[in-house]
Amino acid sequence: MIIAALLLLAPGLLLASETAHLEDADIDLRDQASLQRGAKYYVNYCQGCHSLQYMRYNRLAKDLGIDMVTLRETLIFGDAKPGDLMTKSMRDEDALKWFGVVPPDLTLVTRWRSPDWVYTYLKSFYMDDTRPYGVNNILFPLVGMPHVLGDLQGKQEAVLEPAHEPGGEPIVEGVKLVEQGSLSPAEYDAMVRDITAFLTYAGEPVQLLRQRLGMYVLLFLGVLFVFAYLLKKEYWKDIH
Repeated sequence: MIIAALLLLAPGLLLASETAHLEDADIDLRDQASLQRGAKYYVNYCQGCHSLQYMRYNRLAKDLGIDMVTLRETLIFGDAKPGDLMTKSMRDEDALKWFGVVPPDLTLVTRWRSPDWVYTYLKSFYMDDTRPYGVNNILFPLVGMPHVLGDLQGKQEAVLEPAHEPGGEPIVEGVKLVEQGSLSPAEYDAMVRDITAFLTYAGEPVQLLRQRLGMYVLLFLGVLFVFAYLLKKEYWKDIH
């Protein structure tokens, strides 16, 4: 029984260890302006390689308060239509040739990982001359993705600590900015937060509605409990 309990707890322990050093994304899904900016950044910097295959442009526009004219001018490129799914531009065969792997769909990335993981990941690239695209990532070692936001963030170096064992490789403890990009650190953090918020919305567009309905359900159950308790008292009033 003890071994079985430990096995059941193991995934939770692993998740806790993976997320021990994550930064707080501090997103607000009620901030429609942030979601709109995140959608714009995603389309311009991410959709070339990554799709949102369960999201349609017109659904996004309706939820985020974007009119059709703005949608067509700022978020739809090529011959896509408002009713189309948000597929990527790159062909899978080209992705395999250039990256060695097909970039994943990101519709559910914040539900698979977490918003904090995505936020920290986009801030954790550092220069590494041993990698094909010259960068590595603390949260995703040996990542095959280039740092597409590198010109905006700037260049970061790894902060190393000595190896735990003699002759071992130094351990990457963190990153530090050594050359600022076109955005200040605060501006880059805000941009990454907007992207994370948009991806969190895309993973569950009805999240706010679900939470609101959940409160109504709990309130209903609370009122029902009062009546059920009074009925129980009435049934048992003559029994001592």
